[in-house]
Amino acid sequence: MRFFFTELKKRNLLLYRMGWLHLLAAVTCFILIQFDNTRLLGIDRWIKPMKFFISVTIMTWTMGWLIYYLDNGKKVVFFSWAIAITMFIENVIITAQSVRDTTSHFNNSSALNIALFAAMGVVILLFTITIVFIIIEFLRQKIFTISPAYLLSIRMGLILFLIFTSEGGMMLGNGAHTVGAPDGGPGLPVTNWSMQYGDLRIAHFFGMHALQLIPLFGFYVATSKKQVWIASGIYFILVSLLLIQAIQGHSLFHL
Repeated sequence: MRFFFTELKKRNLLLYRMGWLHLLAAVTCFILIQFDNTRLLGIDRWIKPMKFFISVTIMTWTMGWLIYYLDNGKKVVFFSWAIAITMFIENVIITAQSVRDTTSHFNNSSALNIALFAAMGVVILLFTITIVFIIIEFLRQKIFTISPAYLLSIRMGLILFLIFTSEGGMMLGNGAHTVGAPDGGPGLPVTNWSMQYGDLRIAHFFGMHALQLIPLFGFYVATSKKQVWIASGIYFILVSLLLIQAIQGHSLFHL
């Protein structure tokens, strides 16, 4: 673990620091949970920002590690700042809404809440465009110092990450992450994934973590590109099934 952080600091100092900043914010939210019982949509109001801070910590460190393999230093710097700024703004708004004791997503209860949700949409769009350009760079660059299997796993991890990150647009169209009922019903601890209805966040979660799991498979397990193709295909199918189940309004946990 020490090697990872030492190497990450050398590879991308900005995203290394941004990851620690978000992790510190997550720890702060965890402490606040112990003293503040205010609830939003059935859970403590600090749980949501804590989850987003943890998620962004993992994502920024992963991106900092992976885009190191790109040769164009200027573009890597641009990508790094784009990721850092968009995610910082996103989490500031989410946290601010929790402080205001209101929801951040799908909140049209006032002009301010509508504006803040729209701002979140803009920064996520910019973040998504950044990921598209990162994928393009990984596809365009011809020479890498890593194995073909590992390279393919990075490309596939990024593509699956993009696909299931874009699922946020489906939630926007639905006006909620729950399918079949309003948000805020009984859910799993911490994640609050619905235990009675479909929940689009489940496929969103597992799909986004292809960014870590597929490259890890390519680095530690795969010995050929064929294995990466198979693993990526299976992963895509499994997460797609989670998405289909949610769209149909069925809970993964309802027995």
